[in-house]
Amino acid sequence: MLTVNRLNQFYGGSHTLWDLDIDVPKGSCTCVMGRNGMGKTTLLRCIMGLLPVASGELTFEGRSLRSARAEARARWGIGYVPQGREIFSQLTVEENLRVGLTALPRGSRRIAAEIFELFPVLARMLGRKGGDLSGGQQQQLAIGRALVIRPKLLILDEPTEGIQPNIVHEIGDVIGRLRGEGITVLLVEQKLPFARRVASNFHILEKGRLVSSGPIAALTDEIVQRHLSV
Repeated sequence: MLTVNRLNQFYGGSHTLWDLDIDVPKGSCTCVMGRNGMGKTTLLRCIMGLLPVASGELTFEGRSLRSARAEARARWGIGYVPQGREIFSQLTVEENLRVGLTALPRGSRRIAAEIFELFPVLARMLGRKGGDLSGGQQQQLAIGRALVIRPKLLILDEPTEGIQPNIVHEIGDVIGRLRGEGITVLLVEQKLPFARRVASNFHILEKGRLVSSGPIAALTDEIVQRHLSV
């Protein structure tokens, strides 16, 4: 579904991504892992068109993303939940969800009932400001906002960061349900138990280079010790 081929990216004179080759198969939950500062978020931002790419190719369902604006990528069916959630704290829950709808044609701009089935707390808090929600509730709102466009591919950047355990478990359940409905997931995640629970395959980055990949069952303790332990 999504293919990253020999991708290179720079911050000024710093080479941050080195000839990355990553494949995200349709229907998978692909987890990108690595220690802090290894290029994981940079990769996602390149995929979303939020950072320029120096060379290489990005294709989504056979369509090149290199010259596409971020808004076009959303229209083509890529939903994105950034690290830190980035909800609008002064807007209500409903208004935050409606912001996500702007990627859809005007006649299709409605919040699907499934959003509230996945996250019942949002239905009870539609009139509450986003900034008044707990961290876990804000993460649920951020995921809901990405899902209102009915994406084919959902990209999540560390969705469990700073979240209470019960909501971490709920987010894992949601990922499983979305995959069952045919949505592909690309996930950046630091928490190993969560990654092992939800992911079907993994890629590990180290200083912007791909150093290990495979099915999640092949993520051995030796690989974890070598590339993920701090």
